[in-house]
Amino acid sequence: MPDQHSLEETERATQERVGRLAVDFPAAHAIMSLYRAANAARSHLTNTVLRPHDLTWTGFLVMWLLWLWRSMETRHVAESVGISKATLTGVTKTLVARGLIDRVPSAVDRRLVSLQLSDKGEELMAELYPEFNRAEAELVAGIPGADITTLTESLRHIVTVAEEHDPTT
Repeated sequence: MPDQHSLEETERATQERVGRLAVDFPAAHAIMSLYRAANAARSHLTNTVLRPHDLTWTGFLVMWLLWLWRSMETRHVAESVGISKATLTGVTKTLVARGLIDRVPSAVDRRLVSLQLSDKGEELMAELYPEFNRAEAELVAGIPGADITTLTESLRHIVTVAEEHDPTT
């Protein structure tokens, strides 16, 4: 769902509201744009690609991780997706009920459970990911290749800095 104000209007309002404070406006505008771009991309991909397959964004992220890494403990899935273990429990129940993932109890510690894609989940991801990637490509279609590379490097830098300064790690 798009914001009711344009990005430019929001930047202008921010400057008017806090202009007297010692604020790094280029940094604020960059992160504001990052946030808005991430939300817009997520909404577009959910509405155009995931919803027709009856998947939520979080459900897709869980399946994508399992598709990449084959199997992961639930605590690592929750951490990687950025959700609570309780939220993952609900997502897992839904995906298991649809036959898309399997819960695999640990042979060493019965408190630990890993998740993996079922054969049906593997088939769905093989069908879905090219469609998802076409929608990703549409979102960046007007950006020259060199600028996409620069954008990617800049975003990786933000991720690295944020992870290095994360007090929980």
